[in-house]
Amino acid sequence: MIIKEMTQQEIRGLLERATIGRLACAKDDRPYIVPLTFAYHTVFLYSFTTAGQKVDFMRANPHVCVEFDEISATNNWQSVIVTGKFEELTKEPDHIDSRNTAHALLNKRAEWWQPAYVKTVIRDHERALEPVYFRISILETTGHKAVKSE
Repeated sequence: MIIKEMTQQEIRGLLERATIGRLACAKDDRPYIVPLTFAYHTVFLYSFTTAGQKVDFMRANPHVCVEFDEISATNNWQSVIVTGKFEELTKEPDHIDSRNTAHALLNKRAEWWQPAYVKTVIRDHERALEPVYFRISILETTGHKAVKSE
């Protein structure tokens, strides 16, 4: 096996195919990571969730990263890291177009709203379902891949 750096074209290809990414955020020196559905479009990753810890963290510190991968075998995989900045897409007039774009892109995927918008019970309390659309402005992408050695 050889590990190689991915080209920008390969990175874009993986981002276009990927549906689930692992969002990493931090607040008060505490990291947090969670899987979410994403849709890639030009210089943004779009997503949807409900209010909770990850949203609280991103509102406090908008610097995030997202990891995507495709794994065929232990010696045949690709992994991309996107570093970027969180922007909540509220119902305010200046966010309407971006929010509609997020909805349209995510709606192309089956059950894109799950698990974000389903009944959630934590410690015997049902969590309120407050929808949150957001996007991540892509600041940097890096990627590595493992290939079988010849």
